Amino acid sequence: MAASEEATEPGKPKYKRVVLKLSGEVLKNQDNGNPIDGQILENICGSLKEVYDMGVEIGLVIGGGNIFRGLTGTTQRGVDRTTGDYMGMLATVINGLAFMDSLEKMGVIVRVQSAIPMDKVAEPFILRKATRHLEKQRMVVFVAGTGNPYFSTDTTAALRASEIGAEVLMKATKVDGIYDKDPKKFDDARKYEEITYIDALRERLNVMDSTAFSLCMDNKMPIMVFSMEEKGSLKRAIMGEKIGTLVHR
Repeated sequence: MAASEEATEPGKPKYKRVVLKLSGEVLKNQDNGNPIDGQILENICGSLKEVYDMGVEIGLVIGGGNIFRGLTGTTQRGVDRTTGDYMGMLATVINGLAFMDSLEKMGVIVRVQSAIPMDKVAEPFILRKATRHLEKQRMVVFVAGTGNPYFSTDTTAALRASEIGAEVLMKATKVDGIYDKDPKKFDDARKYEEITYIDALRERLNVMDSTAFSLCMDNKMPIMVFSMEEKGSLKRAIMGEKIGTLVHR
């Protein structure tokens, strides 16, 4: 039975354990350029708390593009790719700490785990500790990517979702799902409600980078792509409502 066809008890979340991937750009104020806008952060954390209070176990992976993106630094600023990627990983730590601070003020118990050891600000990533935190109803924020250059935070999200046994990898984007072409440029763009991994590959749809997508496909990890800009969208997705696009086997 496909993930989208599984029965859900009315009023109960469809998913018990999830990994949510957020781009660092979602925190940025596009008007004044502030890399971490306090109101945007508070709004996102409010949505996370709503789901957390339902008993859902949440792993959060946040990008660092609002502060520094390794690949962009290489092409536009002349920074060595390896150095740039490490700079990007450190940017995700800054974002992760911002989420921790905001969520804790809302009463959410949070643990930040870093793939790069930095014991003054975060725990090291240890799989057993991460799963134990989730079982004890602590939200876990995974930062510093995989700890290796040349791997994106999409790949980090796919890896962590597979490692902790998440039921679905949720990717929040600026659009409400996957389209056959850019809906901001083409009025006739067609949205997919569901699509298989193979069809997404065949049609060269921009779901995630190839490494992340391959990880999900190999480990049969469903990917839900939706927009966090729609009020209540995260809760609706967790409850199993038809929202965004589901990529599955």
